[in-house]
Order: sequence, then C-alpha cells, then structure tokens
Amino acid sequence: LVERHRALARAALRPRPPAFVHGDLHVEHVFIEDDRVTGIIDWSEAGRGDPLLDLATLTLGHRDRLDDLLAGYGREVDRAAITGWWSWRCLVAIRWLVENGYGDPVELPEVALLRS
Repeated sequence: LVERHRALARAALRPRPPAFVHGDLHVEHVFIEDDRVTGIIDWSEAGRGDPLLDLATLTLGHRDRLDDLLAGYGREVDRAAITGWWSWRCLVAIRWLVENGYGDPVELPEVALLRS
C-alpha cells in the first residue's frame, strides 16, 4: 500500500514552474455564493509552490468533485500530479493528524484514500 502510493506521489514531485499559492486550500477557506467564488481566507501558508498541490488539497476529501473543479479551472491540468499530491499528503499527514487529536485513523479521509 505504501509503496504504491509512493510511486503515485512521484508524479507530484516532478519539477514544475512555481506560482504564488495558498498553501493550505481547504473548502473551509473558500466562500461561494451563487456558484461563484467570492473569497478565500487564511493565507498564512501562502508562498511560492505548485498550484496543483492547492487543487489536490482542496479536493482531497471531495475527490468526486475534481472534474467539477477542473471544468472551471481554465487550463489543462496534470491529473497524475493531483493524484500524486493526494498520495503524498496522505503518506506524510496521517501520523501528525493522529498525534494532534484529529480522530481515529480509520475515520480520516487520508486513510480512506490510501485504501481506495
């Protein structure tokens, strides 16, 4: 399981031109009204990075909505990189989430993704 997701994560770790990114883009940080984004909060992690990591973070718990997100993104997106970022995030985050009281590992979306 871990080896499979390490292999998937390699697609995310390929060099890409950096851009200004949010750095911690979750649905809780995005305000929407009438199907339009009206605001994004919590820019404390913002900086230079891979915008596909933002897209992956935003859709990690909502993988079924990736097509909807990409339909409005406005340009081609490397889907393998997004799924790679999902794998990377899950592999590196589970221990921290458990140690910091985010719940039973079995119930974490990161564990669900690794098992899927």
